[in-house]
Amino acid sequence: MIVDLPDTSTGVVAKRIVEVRESGGAISLGRVLTLVVVAEHDEPTEGAISAAIDASREHPSRVIVVSRGDENDDTRLDAQIRVGGDAGASEVVVLALHGELAAHPQSVVIPFLLPDTPVVTWWPGTAPSHPAADPMGMLGTRRLLDASKDPHPDTVLARRLANYCAGDSDITWTQITPWRGILASAVDRPPHEAITAVDVSGPSKSPAIDLLAGWLRAALGVPTRRSIGSFEVRLHRAGGPTVLAIDENSNAVLTAPGKPDGRIALIRRNLPMCLAEELRRLDADDIYALALAGAAEVETVERATVGRISE
Repeated sequence: MIVDLPDTSTGVVAKRIVEVRESGGAISLGRVLTLVVVAEHDEPTEGAISAAIDASREHPSRVIVVSRGDENDDTRLDAQIRVGGDAGASEVVVLALHGELAAHPQSVVIPFLLPDTPVVTWWPGTAPSHPAADPMGMLGTRRLLDASKDPHPDTVLARRLANYCAGDSDITWTQITPWRGILASAVDRPPHEAITAVDVSGPSKSPAIDLLAGWLRAALGVPTRRSIGSFEVRLHRAGGPTVLAIDENSNAVLTAPGKPDGRIALIRRNLPMCLAEELRRLDADDIYALALAGAAEVETVERATVGRISE
């Protein structure tokens, strides 16, 4: 069920939520968190709403979508309520703020926060330079960003590091979880030769690749280089490198001296999957913080110098 409430107030919206819930037979019991989605007026929100609804099947929640319009417009609040089949396991409240309300979104959101539940603030598009100091970020115990949406992806991780606070995380970081798992498993397998250096190759201006290189630099403590080219990670050892790459069928391929190639079918991780993973933990992601710090220590080279699987 979808209910539109143009030019309304927070009191009217709150009352209507209760009425819609009761008339539609929907209940809010078991909600585990409040997810606040923040978007600027020129950013589309349907993709984020859809991802939040999908993630809510694992994490039942109240989703509050805040769309901030032009502060010079007439002051007005337009709202929409979604429950039942149109909201998955969530209640979705969409708030479009205009005029003075756009300058004070936190005051509009606070009445809709579920009591005694954690709050996660998510910027699916443009994020503030200092998320923890932003009024919307201050509402959340966790703050989710997406470095791949930043207009300056080549410098975004340095800015994230400079303003990092416990509770910050990134959808881009979650996208590389499978790669981190494969590499951690490869390091744990015999022979346990020391890794002396790491080469990481991938597309230019890719925060995901930069974070992967930063994580390896922080975890292994060895010289790490980042170059532009096809995706490949090369862990240098005395007996020969261990290499992770992608074949023509988009499978992960792990090669090591004296061992048959290992091929792993990977499912492309979409936004709902990444969001659901992030919502599984509400404490600080210390490993993400280490990856940010490690990324600042990675050496950048102009082009790929590592080899291919076929070598």
